Amino acid sequence: MTTTRAASLWDAHRADLSALSAKARLRSLSARRGTDFSSNDYLAMAGAPRLAQAVGAAIARGVPLGSGGSRLLRGNDPEHEALETEAAAFFGSEAALFFSSGYAANVALLSTLPQRDDLIIYDELVHASMHEGLRLTRATAVAAPHNDAQGFADAAQEWRAAGHTGRIWLAFESLYSMDGDRAPLADLAAVAERYDAVLLIDEAHATGVFGTNGRGLAGGLDGRPDTIVLRTCGKALGCEGALVLGPQVVRDFLVNRGRPFIFSTAPSPLVAVAVREALRMLVDEPERRSDLHATIAHAERVLAPLGAQATGTQILPLILHDDARTMVVAGKLQAAGFDVRGIRPPTVPQGTSRLRISLTRNVATADVDALALALKEALA
Repeated sequence: MTTTRAASLWDAHRADLSALSAKARLRSLSARRGTDFSSNDYLAMAGAPRLAQAVGAAIARGVPLGSGGSRLLRGNDPEHEALETEAAAFFGSEAALFFSSGYAANVALLSTLPQRDDLIIYDELVHASMHEGLRLTRATAVAAPHNDAQGFADAAQEWRAAGHTGRIWLAFESLYSMDGDRAPLADLAAVAERYDAVLLIDEAHATGVFGTNGRGLAGGLDGRPDTIVLRTCGKALGCEGALVLGPQVVRDFLVNRGRPFIFSTAPSPLVAVAVREALRMLVDEPERRSDLHATIAHAERVLAPLGAQATGTQILPLILHDDARTMVVAGKLQAAGFDVRGIRPPTVPQGTSRLRISLTRNVATADVDALALALKEALA
């Protein structure tokens, strides 16, 4: 390779990175530092001794770290199946399937289940993993206005009126990770019944935090033949991976046709052990939820006057609109000892750059008060 060619090999990529930098959108990795106002460890379970003890006991009885292959080869460990059986019972679903990540699970659901003659109606603010599944789907996909059940119904009605007879799928999140608002679940379930549609609900940010024993906002819909729920394990449960809950036929179809499942090395059996213990902790330690909700109520009182949106959830966005200003304010907060991150397009819509203030059981009300003082100064 000539020196000239070697020097120019990555010119297009360097130009793209330079363009991102000019727009104040260049990302980089940074170490954890400061008080946690950015993680998804909502119940402070990631470092819980009980999870560590469960994993340690599993290692002692010979459970391996690695799975050794995909689930359809030798990677199917008894711990995976034990988790799936217990998770299905916990959430009241007919069956469960464990994935290595929520991203892989969403890609599998949307690229595998809807068929060529079907219609997927999705909320316009669903996150990237759903969009990746939509990119790969064979079905027709249309966006509905955010949290607008009538918009979903109108799209379904228009499609039916055009003579289409395929299945309709309604894809949305129960709790949105960047806005902290909730989907109109009852209304969307009614739309599903009216048009014989299937609900695809992403409960990533609601699992563990809401519902009876942390079963999520969609807990009352589990077990319905028209409902599939994705619950990630790397947020409030403090582990990693994701569980897809739904009818047995859905599990069987994903095992046979879901390429992200079929062609991925199975998750560590030790992670399956940890997730199973985390589900038990949701029942045994309700104070984790009650403590978090008390922190949410306090944070709304002291941060809303500074511009943070009071959502009634653990996610409080403070929209600053301008990309550069957002990152400057985030940098000031980080320098003051608070881990608050700036979120910019394309993660959020153009013109809505924001601070995403994430509340967890890792912080006390005194930490929230200190953040409020630092935020007031940073915004001045």
